[in-house]
Amino acid sequence: MTTGNPSRADANRRRILDVALAELLRDPDVSMDQIARAAGVVRRTVYGHFPSREALISTLVDGAVEALADADTRARDAVGDPAEAVARSVLAVWEIADRYRLLVALAQRTVTVQGIRERLAPVRETRIRVLQEGLDRGVFSSPLPAPALAYVHEQMLFAVMEAVNDGLLAAQEAGRSAAVSVLTAAGVPASRATELVAEVS
Repeated sequence: MTTGNPSRADANRRRILDVALAELLRDPDVSMDQIARAAGVVRRTVYGHFPSREALISTLVDGAVEALADADTRARDAVGDPAEAVARSVLAVWEIADRYRLLVALAQRTVTVQGIRERLAPVRETRIRVLQEGLDRGVFSSPLPAPALAYVHEQMLFAVMEAVNDGLLAAQEAGRSAAVSVLTAAGVPASRATELVAEVS
């Protein structure tokens, strides 16, 4: 790990990533040339860091997944009730996911869904442990084992993102709706799920 001021190359790379994220969220079809102009660098500089548009998007997805994992960890820290841990996690993750939801939709065209699933594996493993604890304690009730239920939750979140992207759901309400939906999918009664999400949001 380096200390002090980052090198010019590191600063350029960070600026390109920041600008690329903003530009892709504004226009998913933005070109590498347009990203270079917006970042104030020449095209060659962008390609020096990222050999293709797909590589640039893949790097942005990696950053999004890291942010999601951090949000998930912070939200669950010191929460003893599995249902509350899941509710807090979904709400915290949604705040990050809402920023990246257009990027995720774009990434599904370039990185592939399998690639995104692989990146989410550490977050999923943590979710499986929380779900298993909830199933063992009777907090959750599902015919699905914890690993399968974790996949269901993951796909529900992707589906909510797509619903927002397609204008079927307001982004402001989507996080709470997603949290209630995830809890009910785990067998928490809808009234209790709604109450719990209201308490922690």
